[in-house]
Amino acid sequence: MDQVAVLALLVGALALLFAGFLARGVVRSDEGSPEMQAIAAAIREGATAFLRREYRVLGVFAVIVAVVLGVAIGPSMAIAFLAGAICSAVTGFVGMWIAVRANVRTAAAASHGLNRGLRVAFSSGAVMGSAVVGLGLAGLIVVYLIFRDPNTIAGFSFGASSIALFARVGGGIFTKAADVGADLVGKVEQGIPEDDPRNPAVIADNVGDNVGDVAGMGADLFESYVGSIVGTMALAAATASFAALTGLDERNAELLPLAIAAAGIVSSIVGTFFVQVREDADFGGLLWALRRGIFVAGGLVLVLSLLVVQVLGASFGLYFAVVAGLVGGIVIGLGTEYFTSYEYRPTRGISEASQTGAATTIIRGLATGMESTVLGTVVVAATIFAAYFLSGGAEDFRAGLYGIALAGVGMLSTLGITLATDAYGPVADNAGGIAEMAGLPPEVRERTDALDSLGNTTAATGKGFAIGSAVLTALGLMAAYASAVGLESINLMDPRVIVGLMLGAMLPYIFSAMAMTAVGKAAFDVVNEVRRQFRETVGLMDGTTRPDYARCVDIATGAALREMILPGAIAVVAPVAVGLMLGREALGGMLIGAIVSGFLLAIMMANAGGAWDNAKKYIEAGAYGGKGSPSHHAAVVGDTVGDPFKDTAGPSLNILLKLMSVVALVFAPLFVR
Repeated sequence: MDQVAVLALLVGALALLFAGFLARGVVRSDEGSPEMQAIAAAIREGATAFLRREYRVLGVFAVIVAVVLGVAIGPSMAIAFLAGAICSAVTGFVGMWIAVRANVRTAAAASHGLNRGLRVAFSSGAVMGSAVVGLGLAGLIVVYLIFRDPNTIAGFSFGASSIALFARVGGGIFTKAADVGADLVGKVEQGIPEDDPRNPAVIADNVGDNVGDVAGMGADLFESYVGSIVGTMALAAATASFAALTGLDERNAELLPLAIAAAGIVSSIVGTFFVQVREDADFGGLLWALRRGIFVAGGLVLVLSLLVVQVLGASFGLYFAVVAGLVGGIVIGLGTEYFTSYEYRPTRGISEASQTGAATTIIRGLATGMESTVLGTVVVAATIFAAYFLSGGAEDFRAGLYGIALAGVGMLSTLGITLATDAYGPVADNAGGIAEMAGLPPEVRERTDALDSLGNTTAATGKGFAIGSAVLTALGLMAAYASAVGLESINLMDPRVIVGLMLGAMLPYIFSAMAMTAVGKAAFDVVNEVRRQFRETVGLMDGTTRPDYARCVDIATGAALREMILPGAIAVVAPVAVGLMLGREALGGMLIGAIVSGFLLAIMMANAGGAWDNAKKYIEAGAYGGKGSPSHHAAVVGDTVGDPFKDTAGPSLNILLKLMSVVALVFAPLFVR
């Protein structure tokens, strides 16, 4: 049934055309005053320069890995790897390209109304969302149709995950080093507003939003999307044993996740047209505008997925596995919103704790992050349980594993619109910075602040969504690895397995420590540079002298590129080393340990960081003394601690889990030998 694959390929192409249509509309919008355009140009130049330097480093890495794969596994795997790496890099570039053009246009549109600002910012996010799912599905299908081997397309996922990890870590180090440097010296020490043009790190901070929260996030969710499909397709090789349970032969089992993904793309495109807001909307109105689009897309996926299941002759149990994944993703998103939005008790509790200083702010934030792991764990566990047994796991465990992997595809099926609601946030943040630096009227900054505050919540929701799907995807890839090396079960009494479990559980912590330390080192250099300029530059504080913005951009760039190498290398080297030295059973234990440990740590860090950020914004909105108060200073400290939590280490962990699993799958032939 090649026509199913071809139809899915055409849907992927449709998503790319839709992205182009939206991008055209954004670029044709008003760019604002010459001063606004000059600020935007500085941000655009810094972001482009960083991405160019980062991609040169990643290009060398990709070529080296491709050569190793060509020698150790075969040339087809090397080609698939390069294809995945290139597609991942392209999605990051596309997201950055539109974001650095939409920021100034969002600020200009916000001058005329809240809805116009939302439409420009959201359209730019939808460009990235459509590009990610379109290029992910189309690229994967092309590689699949060329090689006709679900194991070879694991190389495509390997390439996507490798680039995504480096992009997420490198971009995260850059953006948080600049953010911490700008906040600690500008807000706390000098007492000047956020995005004040006198702050030497303000341009670097805005550049970081684009290279970390946009380009890095785009590559991150691209590999999540691809990995969920690849993991399911790789398990299709075992369908001979459970074909009677699912109604699928091997060929249709490979095509089903592609068709579900295609249905999700169509649904996401339709959902984008339902994102509208009234001019007098409050935070709840803005949030509902985005939710409406997601709910419409989700409902449409349920209908189209049912049609797909019927056309391919699959059992209704597999359909309900898709439903379980989709519902689980929505619940995780709502739960993340509860723990990170200042509309609810947990984040307001952190704001209240800020009245007694930075220490209690950090204590309360950590406790909130830890508390949030309960809901995420229960939801993911329930999704796994439901998908496993609905798919026939009680009769054949392979059918259950296929159902779990398919639930991951269902959870990410509406990524086109959920990513749009996530990616628009950094654009709104940049728009607020441009409005501040260009001296636009206060009502414009109020509108961009409203969009930015919502962006913080949707960004946290997107991270929770990605982390939850990472568990299902990593489990699917790990099951595919077990099938490839002939593992029927893992003996927990085997000391090699226990060692593997312990090493796997440790890896997320050492990885996060490296990422956090890298942010700290880079922020140290940025803080000292900002302090130096305030101390030595005559006329800087009274606004008569322009800061040296380029120096802070250069410091953050150099630190990010230097510090991203080791954490990324660990994710690739560790599974291969354990598999070769301790054996395939130990590697299976390592993957399980990493999935469990990394999942909990990622939820805690992402939600604590998001809550600290919005606790600060709640105080800035007038609570507990407002801006400039002791509570605000304490909240700023909490926010700076949370920055590398939520934007560097936390979101990188979900890539780590999948990358380790896909590395194990790609190199499985070596472990069998």
